[in-house]
Amino acid sequence: MPSRPPPFRPRFTLTLLYIAGFFLLYALLFVAPDLAPLLGAEGQSLPAEQLQERARVVAQQAMRGKVLLALAASIATVGLAAWRRVLPGMR
Repeated sequence: MPSRPPPFRPRFTLTLLYIAGFFLLYALLFVAPDLAPLLGAEGQSLPAEQLQERARVVAQQAMRGKVLLALAASIATVGLAAWRRVLPGMR
C-alpha cells in the first residue's frame, strides 16, 4: 500500500507572518504613548492635513532607535511561542 505524502505545513511562511505581526504590535506599543496627546485637545485644534503630518513626525521620533528593539522582541516572542507550541500552525 502506498504511503500518503506528509501534510503541507507552511512553518516558514507562518513564522514570517507572526514576526511581522508582533513587530507591528511592539512598534505600536512604542509609538502609542507619544501619539496619545494628539487624540485630545491638541489634535482637535489642528486641521486634518496638519494633524496627519504632526502624527507622522511624532511617530518617527518615537521609533528612532527602537526599530531593532521591536524586531528583536518580535523574534524572541515568536521563538519562545514556537518552542512552547502555543502559536496556531506552529504546533
